[in-house]
Amino acid sequence: MLRRLLSRATVDTTPLRASRDYRLLLGGELITGLGTQAALVALPYQLYVETRSAFLTGLLGAVELIPLMAMALLGGALADRHDRRKLLLLDQIGLVLGASALAALAYAGSPPIGLLYVLGAWMAGFTAIQNVTAGSIIPNLVEPELLRPALALNYGLNTLTMVIGPAFGGLLIAAFGLGAAYTIDAISCLAIFGAVWAMRAQLPKGVDLEADQPARVLESIGEGLRFVRGESALMGSFAIDLLAMTFGMPRALFPVLSVSVYHTGAGGTGLLYASVAAGATVAALSTGWLSHARRLGRIVIWAVVAWGAAIALAGVAHSLWLAAAMLAIAGAADSVSAVCRSSINQTVTPDHLRGRMSAVFSLVVTSGPRLGDVESGSVAALASPRFSVISGGLACVVGVAGIVFAFPKLLAFDAEQDQADRTLGSVHGEDLVHG
Repeated sequence: MLRRLLSRATVDTTPLRASRDYRLLLGGELITGLGTQAALVALPYQLYVETRSAFLTGLLGAVELIPLMAMALLGGALADRHDRRKLLLLDQIGLVLGASALAALAYAGSPPIGLLYVLGAWMAGFTAIQNVTAGSIIPNLVEPELLRPALALNYGLNTLTMVIGPAFGGLLIAAFGLGAAYTIDAISCLAIFGAVWAMRAQLPKGVDLEADQPARVLESIGEGLRFVRGESALMGSFAIDLLAMTFGMPRALFPVLSVSVYHTGAGGTGLLYASVAAGATVAALSTGWLSHARRLGRIVIWAVVAWGAAIALAGVAHSLWLAAAMLAIAGAADSVSAVCRSSINQTVTPDHLRGRMSAVFSLVVTSGPRLGDVESGSVAALASPRFSVISGGLACVVGVAGIVFAFPKLLAFDAEQDQADRTLGSVHGEDLVHG
């Protein structure tokens, strides 16, 4: 009995054994993610140390938002018309250049604040293309029955980098300075470059790239947006995550809380960043039970409620370690939500639209926290950091009711029924063609 329970709880590693290219992609993302997360701590910490302003630190999220949105949409259109492997390789060049520039400025000392914002926007844009492209590749690396465990394992290992990376970044900054964190980020991009180089070509299915005339970029983006708008469960999954991240992700305040409230400096900042990801990693690597779940929409809804409540409790905490524990619980809830949302998104989307769907998914996943940076930083400047964290968590809990009302198909989503309906629709379509 115990063995059966453990097998249902732990994540299924079959996709790793079944697919060489899946192993390569995950290995490259794991190493590169460590460098990315180290730099993620470095830039807001550098801004706060230079300005001592919670608002200016949170403003980084707003500056990153426009290039993130534009490059994600562009990347999604390109990923549905070109070899996704080549696109991922080219994107690494932009990331290396941006991280190298940040390192050079850090070593030079006292960089212009405006230039830090520009480079933050640059990195956000190229990271968006990477996320969109990698997300659209994964479903084609494994068999359909292994998709959900493959997504869970991918999410779990990515969140593992968010545990080790921020803690490593905080210690690295404390010991060797900001330049070291940015340098590690630039070097780590070589890992995913090498891994993707060894993979087979990753052409989108359902598209004849030689016979078809490539759609114009704006037309292609429009087609993808119309598809997303027409799938109510998909829209609901995007909306509820945007709610959770905008009001319930106070990451811009982690340096503020660490320096001004807990007086723990860069090490404490790294711990707060890592806590959310630590909880997410443990939850993601114990999501074997989700492979058998049908009511994924309901699980998403309750997970977001748990996320908001835990964030609010973190704001009440009067010690760094208690706040970190609450953030870990929040991260675990977000992990369950993320795996379920990814499964819904990939299940309802045909492969020739996965790049553009992944672009919208990336916009939500990455722009939500940046909107949260602005929201939490602004509220903290008007009131206090604690009030900002508590009010944001409570707003998230209350807002879930509005999402359920606006997108009832999210609540009603049944994975098995949806798959059966789509299979039946496909059979009917073939009958019409042959008839």
